[in-house]
Amino acid sequence: MREAAAGMFDLTGRVAIVTGGAGALGRDIALGLAAFGADVVVTGRTIATLEKTVGEIEKLGRSALAVACDVSRKDDVEALVQNTVQRFGKIDLLVTAAGIAKRFPAEDFPIEAFEQLMDINVKGTFLCCQAVGNVMKEQGHGKIITVSSVRAFAGHPGGYAGYGTSKGAVNLLTKQLATEWAKYNINVNAVAPTIFWTPLTQEVLEDEQLKQTFLSRIPMGRAAKTDDLIGSIIFLGSAASDFITGQVLYVDGGCTAG
Repeated sequence: MREAAAGMFDLTGRVAIVTGGAGALGRDIALGLAAFGADVVVTGRTIATLEKTVGEIEKLGRSALAVACDVSRKDDVEALVQNTVQRFGKIDLLVTAAGIAKRFPAEDFPIEAFEQLMDINVKGTFLCCQAVGNVMKEQGHGKIITVSSVRAFAGHPGGYAGYGTSKGAVNLLTKQLATEWAKYNINVNAVAPTIFWTPLTQEVLEDEQLKQTFLSRIPMGRAAKTDDLIGSIIFLGSAASDFITGQVLYVDGGCTAG
């Protein structure tokens, strides 16, 4: 029993796709999966931005593949899936870490920015889930982890009419896919972090007044680090979560607790 439990988090032999693999979050997720044994395909808009991540994965003794992909383009996503199956023969795990964040007061929110948020965060997530889901359906198994946010849980005075709405859609998409695909033995869950230190949030966290607004809502008193998210990804991508689907796991230092 003890040996079986210890092996629950082992990803050896698994093949994972991590979208947004050139970003701080996607890179750390990809390396975390590789550290637990997975071979990893990373995507970004250009191959050059992915080379460092691929090299770091290979240093861990795992195979890696970089694929240029704009997740909002169906042809790009289908090519990503085809290249992965051609190289590795299967897809066990998808993590949709590709995303953007734009903040404006709701009354002044540029429609172009709103549409871009929906294209990348919602449409991009759906296209990746759909294409990978079809492979997993044929395999008879698979795990999908979408990346949401605490901004999907409640409003915030920081200008999140677009971003929060996009992540709210990701939450419902996660639950919808979980209910439709459970019969194919596909688990679909989301991780929803609070604000964390990445280049995308640097502007917010370096504004002392705005930073304190955010931290005042986090009982643990700090922004998240990308490392804080890795354990939840490993858990939801491993055998330890085989009977869990349709859930949103908040990695938020208590932000949504009260």
